[in-house]
Order: sequence, then structure tokens, then C-alpha cells
Amino acid sequence: MPRIREPRYHRIAQEIAQHIVDNHFLVGQKLHARSTLAATFGVSAETARKAISVLADLGIVKPVHGSGVEVLSREKAQDFLNSTKESQDIQATNQKIKNILQTQSNNLNELKDLLQTLQEQTVQIKQHSPMSPYEYIPNASSDKLHQSIGKLNIWQNTGATVVAILHQNDLILSPGPYAVIEPGDTVYFVGADKSMQAMQQFFN
Repeated sequence: MPRIREPRYHRIAQEIAQHIVDNHFLVGQKLHARSTLAATFGVSAETARKAISVLADLGIVKPVHGSGVEVLSREKAQDFLNSTKESQDIQATNQKIKNILQTQSNNLNELKDLLQTLQEQTVQIKQHSPMSPYEYIPNASSDKLHQSIGKLNIWQNTGATVVAILHQNDLILSPGPYAVIEPGDTVYFVGADKSMQAMQQFFN
């Protein structure tokens, strides 16, 4: 993600202000002409002119015609640096937020793709192995518990055929209509894709 670049003249204005705060340039001191400042900071005369204009607008310096630039206020130079630092901190935080949001967006897109792939793979498995059983643990508070498979008419109500019941540590295969489903039992069944939803709705 592209970042907003700070203008060169604004960075030079900060460097000059820092020199004032550090007392390298003293209040009342006359700085060299803008062309000399340009050479000092390694920029063009136009960049130096813009930097001085920024500082002059803030009352930090005052251009004096024919004699360079006069330093007016160390305090205002410090205020300018503080304000710039706060602005840079805000921009940095904003950039971090944008980066995080972009990363989350990329992750969500990747997750959607993975879920789609999983769904397609699941459908393929079911098509190749239609008799692979589902497993379901009824809610312990269901009023369908403590009743036999035959009495519950599970196949008639859900389309699911119970092929096994895991009761505690005992696996009961082909339980038959008289097997009772108890709390904590795992019910294994085969059926259409909607059978799991039907079983959940039935027992809940």
C-alpha cells in the first residue's frame, strides 16, 4: 500500500526549526541568504524558499530583504516540531490501521476460498461414499431421549437411518427399533445431505 510522502521543503523546514531549538541558530541571529541555506541543506533554492516561507508563516523566522533571514522564536520552532511529530504519529497510526484492514480483507478472502474448496471436497466425498455415516450427539435436555428408535420413528421424521449407537464405551451396531437413545449417546446414521439438519431439528 503506497504511503504519503512528506514534501521535501517541509522536511527542510523541520531541520531548520530543529537547529533553532538546539540553539545552533539563535533568536535574533541573521541566517545566510536562501541560496546559502539551500547549499547548506543540499536542496534547490526554490525548496529553501518554500521551507523559509513555512517558518515565516508560523512566526519562527522573518525574511529580511537584502540581509537573509532573522530567527524570531525558539518556542514557536518547538511548537512546530511538536505539531509535526503529532501529525506524523497520526499518519503512522492511520497507515497501520489500513495495513491491518487490508490484511484482514486478504485473510477473509482466503478463508472464503478455503471454505468453498472444503464444501466442494465434502460434496465429492459424499458422492463417492454415500454410505459414510454422520455422527450426532443429541442435546442432553432433549425430550426425545430415553425412547426407542422405533417409537421415535426417526427414519419417518428425518430420513436418517441409524446404523450404530455409541453408549459410553460400547458401540452398538445395527441397533434395531428397540434400542433406546440415552443422554450422552453418539448416534451414527446415514442419509441425504439434509439429514443432519433434520436430526438436529428433530432432537431439539
